[in-house]
Amino acid sequence: MPENRTTESGAGIDSSRLFIGSCIALIATSVAFATVGAIMLSLKREFVLTNEEVGWIGGAALWGFAVSQLLFAPFADTLGMRFLLRISFVGHLVGVLTMIIAGGFWTLFVGALVIAMANGLVEAACNPLVAALYPDNKTVKLNQFHVWFPGGAVLGGLAAYGLDKGGVTSWECQIGLVLIPTLIYGMLLLREPFPETEGVQAGVGMGEMFRAALATPFMWVMLLAMAMTASIELGPNRWVPAVVEAGGMPGILVLVWISGLMAVLRYKAGPVVRSLSPTGILVLSALVSGIGLLWLSYASGVMTFAAATVFAIGVCYFWPTMLGVVSERVPRSGALGLGLMGTVGMATVGLVAAPQMGKIADRYARDEIPVEQVVELLQQAETGLAGGAEDDVQSARLAAAEVLETFSASGALPYPLTANALRVLISSDANESLVAEAQAILNPADNYGGKISFRFMVPLCGILLLLFGFMYAQDRRVGGYRVKSIEGSA
Repeated sequence: MPENRTTESGAGIDSSRLFIGSCIALIATSVAFATVGAIMLSLKREFVLTNEEVGWIGGAALWGFAVSQLLFAPFADTLGMRFLLRISFVGHLVGVLTMIIAGGFWTLFVGALVIAMANGLVEAACNPLVAALYPDNKTVKLNQFHVWFPGGAVLGGLAAYGLDKGGVTSWECQIGLVLIPTLIYGMLLLREPFPETEGVQAGVGMGEMFRAALATPFMWVMLLAMAMTASIELGPNRWVPAVVEAGGMPGILVLVWISGLMAVLRYKAGPVVRSLSPTGILVLSALVSGIGLLWLSYASGVMTFAAATVFAIGVCYFWPTMLGVVSERVPRSGALGLGLMGTVGMATVGLVAAPQMGKIADRYARDEIPVEQVVELLQQAETGLAGGAEDDVQSARLAAAEVLETFSASGALPYPLTANALRVLISSDANESLVAEAQAILNPADNYGGKISFRFMVPLCGILLLLFGFMYAQDRRVGGYRVKSIEGSA
């Protein structure tokens, strides 16, 4: 990019520094995503949360992204992209500290929400920044920028796993990893001059940007597709660590494997985009991700990694290619168009996909709970823990008594109270044999319910296959995929 391009401050800019700083800011969002996913099982046990409550925490870490995108993306032109990144820097610091000092569901929820809003601000600023830095190569550069979402998940996941294996099992330390890339991108970006957005450079006003984003039928089609592609990619990824770990495997390593493959494939996006075209990529992504999700819903043991490989290949290009297509096909929608895509994607995952997958997991896990074995275990806990003075031990005994009372009155185990009673017993560490038996009952049930929730996402891949197939056929009919310039689209 030429050094004399107009900037917010009127000074020359360092394109490489801005791109690298943007990538590190995206690493911060990704480490947040990976570590929140990695600690979900720990939060569930320590704070005695249901799968649905954990889904809401994981969901808040997503739909908060959508809220900040919706509120701030339209103002990237007027407030400036650097201003948005300054707010995101503060949000990452405050959100992490709020989670670390959390005392229960609501504090965890608020902390996850603030982190997610900071994540959204990063994308609200950096997506139009990359488009402004590389106006003639948007889809490829957006894919290379978004390398660092899965790339950051790899770094964060491996760091979290290393802490765990090194004896640092505290989930607070794991979420604290977000602070490392946050401080680095703060040093790189917060005092650096930024370019103006493409919209400002082309003289596109706020009203025209809104008209391009909201009055273009193709934009609405892409927003609907974004809701589905984001759900397919981020919904299962949010649950992979907890579900796989409940099945006896290191769940964070499976997420690291998925993320690592996605990072490598996005980095090599250039030849793929040139050979397949963006719409061709979306067609194949819908097909392969459906196969991977279906396989992941049945796989166990080593085959989980094979299924995860197919899933990663399927979803890796979804998010950046969707952004690239909108930026190239509806260029006058500018930062607002990109922000709306992120808003719809994350809001759908956070408010619908993640909590609903948790709800499905709860419903199907119930079928895997052996009634007689659980009743006998809870009876042993009620009597065997009666003399314990610790709060955790008393909580476990009272939870067991509540379930047994309900079972005695109705003849059926209440759910999710039963699963919660088992989680309280596990977290109490009151009796080694009782804890081991509770884990032996609960983990297979959580693993089964979680895998069923993956299966429920597969039909979305079929819908997208039809939609993207139609778009690809239309491109072929007019001679191939065509990019619109921001001047020529007026």
